Amino acid sequence: MKKVYVNEERCLGCHLCEYFCGYAHSGKDSMEKAYNYGTPPVARIQIEEGDNINFAVSCRHCETPVCVKSCITGALSRDENGVITVDESRCIGCFTCILSCPYGSIVPDGEKPIKKCDLCVQNGGEPACVAACPNRAIVFEERGEAE
Repeated sequence: MKKVYVNEERCLGCHLCEYFCGYAHSGKDSMEKAYNYGTPPVARIQIEEGDNINFAVSCRHCETPVCVKSCITGALSRDENGVITVDESRCIGCFTCILSCPYGSIVPDGEKPIKKCDLCVQNGGEPACVAACPNRAIVFEERGEAE
């Protein structure tokens, strides 16, 4: 399965991945409308900045997802392609998934209880964060790595 991977040595910490992710999921027809009118969208990828390193944190779509097992309402599930998805109509905002995710990749949202990376499946191609990365620090590829 293709996943989002980050090369920390190439990350500039520019946060463009966050902006384009938020825009891609905002439902707005322009970046300006997404960020200048109303509540700004919540990105499903977050940049962590350090002294000598920056890196992007997003869902790893684990083979054995602890977040799915911990979800008390069944709002989180793993689809036939391996993508961990959220059924927002079932999520009650208990945040058990946020507490159980070992990568810190599920975030709270003001409009809906939680947000997490969905690999931009609604776009049918490359995730917005990957397409927007100016230094190609974020890639979307299949690797043989174990979880």
